[in-house]
Amino acid sequence: MVYLIEVTPQDVMSSRFAISPLIVTKHALWILSGKKEAGEWQAWAGRMREPYERLLLTHPGLSALVTLFRDRHYNADFPAPPPIGVNSPFETELAVVRATPVAQAHDEITKNLEGMPRPSESVRDVLFSPDVVELFAEAIRAMWEEIVAPAWPRFHAILERDVVHRAGRLATYGWAAALDDLNPRIRWRPDGVIEVRAKSPDENYRLDGRGLLFVPTVFPAGVGSYLENRWPYAISYPARGTGIPHETPDGLTGLIGRTRTLVLLELATPATTTQLVSLLELGLGTVGGHIAALRRAGLVTGSRTGRGVLYHRTALGDSLVDPSGLRP
Repeated sequence: MVYLIEVTPQDVMSSRFAISPLIVTKHALWILSGKKEAGEWQAWAGRMREPYERLLLTHPGLSALVTLFRDRHYNADFPAPPPIGVNSPFETELAVVRATPVAQAHDEITKNLEGMPRPSESVRDVLFSPDVVELFAEAIRAMWEEIVAPAWPRFHAILERDVVHRAGRLATYGWAAALDDLNPRIRWRPDGVIEVRAKSPDENYRLDGRGLLFVPTVFPAGVGSYLENRWPYAISYPARGTGIPHETPDGLTGLIGRTRTLVLLELATPATTTQLVSLLELGLGTVGGHIAALRRAGLVTGSRTGRGVLYHRTALGDSLVDPSGLRP
């Protein structure tokens, strides 16, 4: 089954990419609750398991929210709506959650529960409580503060790097290039339609000039969509670069040093110096010095993007990291 999103030239002009700490927090909850595999974040999830278990004991809204999670079916949108800005602070997004009318929350929860096993009475008491919006908001706030916020500088660098890359491809080459590796379930059709495979019944949507919001996440949470009229139409997807290996190739560390090797590995996906600082947890001067050395050696090059410079590996840099790529 698929749903189709019809795109007009005006939609291309109106579409944009955005970073949402709230949606990342919800996806972290998917991972820690065991509803999704952690993938490359397995070690991080292991470290966060204990604080997550503590939050379950102190925030009844957390276990109730987890009960609603189901893959590739409708999930209530109000606990993590699409962002209203390109880079909204978590507190701004949480205020939108808190402003949700209780009747709307109960309607979305009822729709979410259709076809699911009946939750326990204690969970239903939370889900249909007049305080459910506040209970969910407090649970999400605790998840952010205790679990996601400490890792946010690295998460944000990954997301920002993906946004810069895809926004540039969309502006320069069009939808097909921007959506090329977004997710195997999403493809651009030459007739001006975005096709998304899902378990929900086939449906058609028209953007009518509003454009589409693309929201990357660091977690392998698959594709999420917001196609209700009360929200901006949006699609969330796993960002590029979250699974970059950091095992150094044999002999390369001895040749150029461990830190320069890590910089070269991280540049499998283009990044700015500031992003590399967050990704590698190094000082700005240290990263800048290593980038300069790698550029002089012809392993890295840069291209200006707005007020910054985006660095990426050259063919020579690629060959050092993966010599097998040179073989026929």
